[in-house]
Amino acid sequence: MVLPFAPAGILLVTIGEDPPDRLDKALAREVPEEACLSRSRLMKLIAAGAVSLDGRPVTDPKARVAGGQVYHLTLADAAEVETLPEDIPLQVVWEDADLIVIDKPVGMVVHPAPGQWTGTLVNALLFHCGDSLAGVGGGKRPGIVHRIDKDTSGLLVAAKTDRAHQGLAAQFEAHTVDRRYLALVHGVPEASDPRLRGTRGISFEPGGVLKIATHIARHRTDRQRQAVCFDSGRHAVTRVRVLERLGEPPACALVECRLETGRTHQIRVHMAHAGHGLIGDQTYGGRRKLSPKAVGAVAAAAADGFPRQALHAATLGFLHPVTGEALSFESPPPADMAALLDLLRVRQD
Repeated sequence: MVLPFAPAGILLVTIGEDPPDRLDKALAREVPEEACLSRSRLMKLIAAGAVSLDGRPVTDPKARVAGGQVYHLTLADAAEVETLPEDIPLQVVWEDADLIVIDKPVGMVVHPAPGQWTGTLVNALLFHCGDSLAGVGGGKRPGIVHRIDKDTSGLLVAAKTDRAHQGLAAQFEAHTVDRRYLALVHGVPEASDPRLRGTRGISFEPGGVLKIATHIARHRTDRQRQAVCFDSGRHAVTRVRVLERLGEPPACALVECRLETGRTHQIRVHMAHAGHGLIGDQTYGGRRKLSPKAVGAVAAAAADGFPRQALHAATLGFLHPVTGEALSFESPPPADMAALLDLLRVRQD
């Protein structure tokens, strides 16, 4: 966990119950995703003596750990990073001296990684923010406290100062950030469906809200995918509300997915687990197709050919990490998803 009273540049990580048998793996499990510390960076921190327990550096990545131990991770002062600024147009929704909110387009990767070092949101933010970046997480870069998949569009907040980064990360860790996504899914997740009620990890709350509570971990055989599990991984909770039933009889639905946690691919994995995979999701959606008899031939063909998961980060709300002001932002679906939704609403044979 991240503790709000940790000194600047210090990340406190508490080891949970039944930890992995070595330090590097345990830290990789416990460090919040919002801290953006990969396992490779954790290994470097350990080797550099930047990880300590009870005031003593621990430099062996294979060191045994125990539940309840609190490790101090010392993050270096801001330094120049290799990521280059790029003049890429951004749709800025809000910006001040501490943070910036972006409406991310489809196709943009958030953070540079192997195979995608340029053209990312971070590259664009480095150019846009310029000298206003005060240094976050060990480098003169924007603080990415949450991410959106490359082919998912919508709202994302980034910190411009270390103070803002810590404040936002604490809110994400406490699950107080309001994050709601719009998704087009196969079928309609109804409270009356006995199959859903019999699926492990699924329950219904008042108002017919579907609650999906599982753990999510990397797939055992396909390292590019995530998977639902119950005996490992990280706790993940998604709440789903049906906004609109589409087709006659209903063959798909527009739903609102509210994240309590923010695991990698969480909505896509959870909706597939519920049997209502996202339209266009080639990784988790399976080979399911809409019936032309239910939605019309034109809409069925458009849904079958939709080139990405039909998912959009539509609402983002949080407290300003410096001023305490309550901020909330809304973003309508992008053109491709809006066009598909229109086709699904009006039957065309």
